[in-house]
Amino acid sequence: QVQLVESGGGLVQPGGSLRLSCAASGFNLDYYYIGWFRQAPGKEREGVACITSSDGSTYYADSVKGRFTISRDNAKNTVYLQMNSLKPEDTGVYYCNRNAYTIPWGRGTQVTVSS
Repeated sequence: QVQLVESGGGLVQPGGSLRLSCAASGFNLDYYYIGWFRQAPGKEREGVACITSSDGSTYYADSVKGRFTISRDNAKNTVYLQMNSLKPEDTGVYYCNRNAYTIPWGRGTQVTVSS
């Protein structure tokens, strides 16, 4: 099946770090931009970061710029989101998806930042 599976979330204190994984199956992520999205309780889903399918250029929302890093490992058909200096406002369910022929949203992975 064509799908993306998110993992790596958890509960961390402010200032902590997490590394999220987005594992692709059924397609080659080399041909797509891959983005990370998040949805906080009671709020709309928003884009967080994106990595291109060609030269690996990256883009970030202002709210996470300088703290989050998106990367890609084509050999593993996986994209990652390294999250450092986490803040309570980073709390939410994190999802990944591709820019075209969008796959139905998966279960995501919960990130909770709280003291």
